[in-house]
Amino acid sequence: MSIDREALPEQPNPLGLDGIEFVEYATLRPQALGQVLEAMGFRPVARHRSREVMLYRQGGMNLVVNAHPDDARASATEGGHPVISAVAFRVRDARLAHARCIELGAWEAPSHAQAMELNIPGIHGPGGSHFFFVDRTGDFSVYDIDFVPIPTVDPRPPAVAGTGFFGVVQYIGLSRSVEWMAFYERMFGFSEIPDDQRFGVMPAGKLMQSPCGGFMWQLIEPAGLDDDDGRETLQRVGIAAPDVSAAVTALRTRGVQFVDSAHLHPDDRGALTLTQLGSVAFELVHTDR
Repeated sequence: MSIDREALPEQPNPLGLDGIEFVEYATLRPQALGQVLEAMGFRPVARHRSREVMLYRQGGMNLVVNAHPDDARASATEGGHPVISAVAFRVRDARLAHARCIELGAWEAPSHAQAMELNIPGIHGPGGSHFFFVDRTGDFSVYDIDFVPIPTVDPRPPAVAGTGFFGVVQYIGLSRSVEWMAFYERMFGFSEIPDDQRFGVMPAGKLMQSPCGGFMWQLIEPAGLDDDDGRETLQRVGIAAPDVSAAVTALRTRGVQFVDSAHLHPDDRGALTLTQLGSVAFELVHTDR
């Protein structure tokens, strides 16, 4: 009996996914975006060796601010507003994960690595964004190769109120939920969360969980034809908070403002920050993880 001819079942975590390594913003205003991130508790901890790129961190969350003038993702920002240009997934083997996605029909993302820099494999995501695969996540990480630590700065600043990555919100086109859910299920092994299980104060759309159980992915369609502008983007980062009230209080003392209206306001389930720089907002979501 030939195993090659059998239809073997898919593994529950085909890429060995193990969380989000970093989220990258592209911007023409890195200092202004840096101020927003610092108010949220992130600290600049390292600079890229060859490009205008800064690494911000708090706890286990890494954000990359890319303002390199030759980077197509930075120059493509609309109206100068920052955009989420990439998400890097931790995986068991980056090369194998990339090869599997290409075999399944993903489009390869070009590398911008220069001499003596790490070539991080990636594929195209929505709206010109990229998904990267990183397997250097232990004592010797991707940041040790491509970034230079900022002197006198704590490389591991603690997270505000014990927060961490909850997931990413993606805006999609009208009636495109089925297609995108099939993409994330087939490509990465995500699974749909039932509609009666919702988190936070922004429960719209479809929610999917990563195969590692470490983060969520939310797909939101426009409300109707009048709201459908045809764009599909990675819209905002969700931040997990074991105590939303404590996190909101701590962030407010740092100058962060939250949406507070009759229809949406901070509560024990979650909170949404006011949009800054025309596009940057964070969503706090209660979680016991």
